[in-house]
Amino acid sequence: MATFGELLATSLARVKGVAKDNIVQASHIGRADRERLLKNGWLTPIIRGWYILGHPEGQGETTQWYATYWHFVRDYLAERYGEEYCLSPESSLDFWLDQNNVPQQLMVVGASGGNTRVELPHDTSLLAWKGEVAQEREVIEGIQALPLAAALCRASPSFFSHNPTSAEIALRMVDPAAIARYVLDGGHSVIAGRMVAAYRFLGDEAAAETISAGYNMAGERIRETNPFTIEQPLLGQRSHQTRSPYAARIEALWQQMREGVIAAFPKAPGLPDDSSQYLAQVEERYRFDAYHSLSIEGYQVNYDLIERIRQGTWSPDDSSNDRDQRNAMAAKGYHLAFDNVCESLSAIFESTTAGEVIEHDLHKWYQSLFEPSVQAALVRASDLAGYRNDQVFIRGAAHVPPPKSALMDAMEAFFYCLKNEPEASVRAVLGHFMFVFIHPYMDGNGRIGRFIMNAMLASGGYRWTVIRSDKPRRDKYMDALDLASSKHDISAFAEFVVEEMAVEWGSESIGSE
Repeated sequence: MATFGELLATSLARVKGVAKDNIVQASHIGRADRERLLKNGWLTPIIRGWYILGHPEGQGETTQWYATYWHFVRDYLAERYGEEYCLSPESSLDFWLDQNNVPQQLMVVGASGGNTRVELPHDTSLLAWKGEVAQEREVIEGIQALPLAAALCRASPSFFSHNPTSAEIALRMVDPAAIARYVLDGGHSVIAGRMVAAYRFLGDEAAAETISAGYNMAGERIRETNPFTIEQPLLGQRSHQTRSPYAARIEALWQQMREGVIAAFPKAPGLPDDSSQYLAQVEERYRFDAYHSLSIEGYQVNYDLIERIRQGTWSPDDSSNDRDQRNAMAAKGYHLAFDNVCESLSAIFESTTAGEVIEHDLHKWYQSLFEPSVQAALVRASDLAGYRNDQVFIRGAAHVPPPKSALMDAMEAFFYCLKNEPEASVRAVLGHFMFVFIHPYMDGNGRIGRFIMNAMLASGGYRWTVIRSDKPRRDKYMDALDLASSKHDISAFAEFVVEEMAVEWGSESIGSE
């Protein structure tokens, strides 16, 4: 008789054979396999008749759902409509601007069926209604969406007022000639007036004239109506197209959030008169900083281990207390990276532009963070070359970082904002937030983000600040970052950093070891 393990393995093999990108339809698998895998956590229900095939440890986590969301949408819509569907104009725009994003509600127009709302995991949903499906469709990663120009023209005016960042980025990405062809061929003079006024608002007169020229030749006047309700463009007045929606979003979010940070922060004291004294104070806080920064990431370390590594008296061969090699390597790497950050502070205090120092030194911080792990053969040296080469998902967060193909553009925009920001408080708060928003590395993003925050705080003379790892503070920290990522509200995170900056350092703050 087969053992339980043999039965489970056989069921997994059969189901994996019919799964597509880890999405499984109940009609494609046998009842016994389905019940066995469901009972043991290998299948996670999405909706009736649809499952995710995944490891039991991922059950209940947003990561599993976000990693398979678009695969499910692709297969579900194809099963329900065949090719006779299209994302709505607004959902098409969101998809064009960030194909990694998991929307709270996806809107779809189908040629058949009725109007339905499908409830999906983690407070997401799909709203489908019967209507005329646009002929001008494009297939992107298996999803049928409107072309960018058509989506902009078909979007309601409220899209520009409710989603000004997305609308601005889309207008800067699209070829204005494609919009001109759409409105002229379709006789959409009202839409043409909206698009012309929108481009004039963005300072792109050439694009506005491209659209209006056809109407001028025909002797027809269009009524220009600006759909934007914001006072000025978030990306400034430009006349060139945006190369990457991810880079444009970084710049737009930075401009959108900076005033909220300035409002929450006290005025910067300015660079310290005695930089050596400031650096000495930073060194004094090393143990406290290392303990909490590593603990936030789940490493089990204590002050004795941190101090022995610092003093060079730690030996994984001689000490039975150092058997947890992963934790020890993390602590050793943190010490090396901390020393490199202190060297960067010295450069900042020598009147070097703070953002330029970060751009120059960032990868050195990252490599030193994992150098001991490379030496211990826990990490390959090639893994530390450049940015991540795979997709990452943040456990418990609604935000999905950009794909690997967008990292160069996103980081270029990040450094541009950092180097051109005059306020140290903004460089600190948004430097940390935007870095973890991009998540350019496979690991270490939180630690590097906090190093960036402190280097930028130092550039304004603010004190070195530790994000404490006790559960209430860690939860508040993570919630504030998630609010900034998902709702673009930075105020809670800025206020949180100010609270932590005010904490006095002492042995009573260490916590249990």
